[in-house]
Amino acid sequence: MSAVPVPRFTPEQYLLLERAATQRSELINGEIYAMAGVSREHSLIVTNLGRELSNRLRGRPCETHLTDLRLSVPDTRLYTYPDALVICDEPHFVDEQFDTVTNPIALFEVLSPSTEAYDRGAKFAHYRRLTSLKYYVLISQAEPLVERYERQESNTWLLTELRGLDATLDLPALQVSIPLHDLYERIVFTEPEHPTG
Repeated sequence: MSAVPVPRFTPEQYLLLERAATQRSELINGEIYAMAGVSREHSLIVTNLGRELSNRLRGRPCETHLTDLRLSVPDTRLYTYPDALVICDEPHFVDEQFDTVTNPIALFEVLSPSTEAYDRGAKFAHYRRLTSLKYYVLISQAEPLVERYERQESNTWLLTELRGLDATLDLPALQVSIPLHDLYERIVFTEPEHPTG
């Protein structure tokens, strides 16, 4: 019994389909995957993040984009939609449609149960191929926890874990600091259950 062959798409074929589509999808290793919906908490965190980034970057040569601007990683042919990204100076686009960028300085993903392993693993491996990228930030929905990966001069990545609403997400290369209580505004966390003895 042979496996059914999976259709493979070139970036050009994907972009042609995606630009005409009513729902967003990603291109990963030549395969197209529909993107799932998000929770209220996920949407609120992305909105809060976008507001805080935009306010702090106002008047500077940087742009903040949320969920709808497509990102390409040319080296790996990944096409995806990060929850948020920041570009400084001139954006670089894949073509004259000006809807797919390749040079973010910071990428942000809000973790969902269905995508957390991918965001931490294979997606980050793709993202690390972007030479412009300085920060990769993972934001938990389940608790006030942010993980900031920062590219070092040696091209290694330094992880800083920020836990609790009193912590602050610092992005020194952008001269931006965001208190976690602002990032998680209107998010209510449930207390973890502790066994009684």
